[in-house]
Amino acid sequence: MSKNVLISVSNKDGIIDFAKNLISLGYKIISTGGTYQLLKENNVDATEVSEHTGFPEIMDGRIKTLHPKIHAGILSRRKIDKKIIKEHSIDEIDIVVVNLYPFYSTAKDPNSTEAEIIEKIDIGGPTMLRAAAKNHKHVTTIVDPNDYDLVTKELKKSKTISNSLKRQLAIKVFSHTANYDLEISNYFNGDQFEENLLLSYEKTESLRYGENPHQTASFF
Repeated sequence: MSKNVLISVSNKDGIIDFAKNLISLGYKIISTGGTYQLLKENNVDATEVSEHTGFPEIMDGRIKTLHPKIHAGILSRRKIDKKIIKEHSIDEIDIVVVNLYPFYSTAKDPNSTEAEIIEKIDIGGPTMLRAAAKNHKHVTTIVDPNDYDLVTKELKKSKTISNSLKRQLAIKVFSHTANYDLEISNYFNGDQFEENLLLSYEKTESLRYGENPHQTASFF
C-alpha cells in the first residue's frame, strides 16, 4: 500500500527533486496551490488538496489545509484510530513537508504595508507542522529543505524512517514554530516591553567543552 506525503512550501528550493525521489520510493503526493502548480509544471504527479478534501481553497488561499481529512490524516495514531479512519474514509499522511510564509523578511522590508505583513502570518502551516511533530512516532515532518537529502538517504537505505530521525526532525519543528511566533510577537510589540521577555538566538558554532571538560557547549 502506498504512503502519502503532504507538501506545502513557501521556500521551494530542492522540492522538485525531493518529490520525485518520494514518488520513486512509493509515496503519493498531496499538495497545495503554488506548490501544486510547480510540481505539475515539472511533470511531478500530485493531487491538489482541494481534490483530496473535496472542499475548495477559499478566501484567497487562507483556507485550504484546515480540514479534518488533512489533520485527522496527520494526527492518526495508526492502530488506535484505525476504526475512525476507516469509518470516515481518511487517508493517513506519513510525511509532512511544510515551510512557512516569509513573515520575518516581509516585516523587515521597509516597503511592506501592514496589510502585506499580516497576510504573511501563516496559519495552516504551523498547524500542520505541530500536528505532525506531535505525532512524530507515526509521521515524519520536514520544515528545513536541508533535510531533504537526509530523509531521502534513510528511505533508500532502510525503506523507512527511524524513530530517532523522526524525533530529531520534530524537535526542529517545535523550535522553528516557536521562533516564528516570536518574530510575530516582537513585530506587534514593537518597542513595548510586555510581562514576558521573549528572546531567540541562532547557534553560530559548537565549543570544545562547557565550563567543565565533560560538558558540551555552544555559542549563540
